[in-house]
Amino acid sequence: MLVIQKTQTIVRYQNDDDKIYYGIVEGDEILQLSSNFSEIVNNELNYDGVRIKYGDVKILEPVVPSKVVNFGWTYAGHAKETGGQANLSEPFLFLKPTSSLIPDGGDIILPSSELTQQVEMEGEVAIVIGKRGKNIKEEDALDHVFGCTIFNDVTARDLTKTDPQFTRGKGFDTFGPLGPWIVTGIDPSNLRIVTTLNGKVVQDGNTNQMSLSIPFLISWISQVMTLEPGDVLATGSPSGSCPMKSGDIVTVEVKSIGKLTNYVK
Repeated sequence: MLVIQKTQTIVRYQNDDDKIYYGIVEGDEILQLSSNFSEIVNNELNYDGVRIKYGDVKILEPVVPSKVVNFGWTYAGHAKETGGQANLSEPFLFLKPTSSLIPDGGDIILPSSELTQQVEMEGEVAIVIGKRGKNIKEEDALDHVFGCTIFNDVTARDLTKTDPQFTRGKGFDTFGPLGPWIVTGIDPSNLRIVTTLNGKVVQDGNTNQMSLSIPFLISWISQVMTLEPGDVLATGSPSGSCPMKSGDIVTVEVKSIGKLTNYVK
């Protein structure tokens, strides 16, 4: 049985046998695990002896969450550019449907122009919950974190500016790129986020610029809803969000995690 070390890279993928596995990334190979996510977070890693090339499998979203919780306007610059204001006492909150999720390399499909004419990217750090929790104390919040991944909170900006709430503008299918994997044992409080559009840097921020800390966000939302293993908490976007068009390539890179690349169609 393997044990998850302080820092490991955990990927979810589909092999040639059409079965879905989790695995540990080591270089250009994956150590295939015969365990599900609940076993992984409890360090019950049953390594079945198979090593496969990373490039030979289909990479999937790194987790199947019961919910995707999004915290908005946690960076003052992004709040200002989208007509809001960073709050120092509590975050702006919305949920994304799990049907919005796509993996690294997946296509962001633009809705009809009759529905929206301004679709933008928002590169973010996302927290993956590893331990069930309700009414979590802020000082205990990071004990409930399994690891970190990357999220692109794709947004129909014209809709979020007109709708009284954000569900429609945030909830289209493919509007939630997530991945490519989960990295365990890293400190989420000082991670650089760089988003490029067709190779040009459009966002460059750091989680140390957030108006509310990640432990606070975890504690705050746990007062509202029980957090389950696998749940995804998207922690907000720095400034620089801008429109995307068909044919664009958007990449969100986060220090110590990696790159999430998706194609706009």
